[in-house]
Amino acid sequence: MKGRRNVLLAREIGLWALALVWSIPFLFLIVISVKPSAELFTSALKLPSRVDFSAYAGAWHSGHLGQSLLSSVIITGGSVLGTVALSSVAAYTLARRVGRLSVVLSLLFLIGIALPSQLGLIPIYSLFKSLHLTGTYTGLILLNIATWLPLAVFLYTGFLRQLSHEYEEAAQIDGAGPYATFTRVVFPLLRPVTGTVAILSGLLIWNDFFNPLIFLSGSGHTPLPVAVYSFVGNFATRWNYVFAAVAIALLPALLFFAFAQKQLIQGFSGGVKG
Repeated sequence: MKGRRNVLLAREIGLWALALVWSIPFLFLIVISVKPSAELFTSALKLPSRVDFSAYAGAWHSGHLGQSLLSSVIITGGSVLGTVALSSVAAYTLARRVGRLSVVLSLLFLIGIALPSQLGLIPIYSLFKSLHLTGTYTGLILLNIATWLPLAVFLYTGFLRQLSHEYEEAAQIDGAGPYATFTRVVFPLLRPVTGTVAILSGLLIWNDFFNPLIFLSGSGHTPLPVAVYSFVGNFATRWNYVFAAVAIALLPALLFFAFAQKQLIQGFSGGVKG
């Protein structure tokens, strides 16, 4: 009993040590963002002589971070909702309709996970430009959905194959059709994996820099990661503004993950078994 307690204590100490190590860059970020401009290069690693939040106000107004925050919310929210809706329906069909076609489609989704999306950047950009989707929220949201759909279908399919058929059979006996069975019976049971898909896709889409830079260039719809880059110049960079803008961009993602991490763990740990 004592040995087990020592193991648990050592594990807890190790986890706290790892958490401390991982938090050092974030603490460094906060310290730099609240330093007066005069202390940025003279004592970069020291605590500030006084806390100065002027960089946050300056970054917010000069970088138009309010509009960028709204753009990030629209892009991330639309992409996550579209990914969850399409991937859950596709996975339900693949998991329940066993046959050669479902095997082929599952294989194609696996290939989609393995292939990097950047391989098709030029033809995708040409297609979107011909459809007048570049520089629009709709185009980037569709691109994000297509990028995340293979992995989301894979996660949903694995979860659904562990889900008992008894719930669906009971709904069908009560006269529910396929649509009602999925929306009222099956989808509520997918809450753990839905949380996993939403968190994984949401965090990475929120922090995505490459796709918005290419597909929203010059549109005025730039999300937070691209707005942060605007503070970096060829000849001069206001580093306190950069760090303040990064802190503003990170805060919503950190809060979202802090409140939703339980769903992430449940989604990876397995499904509901009958």
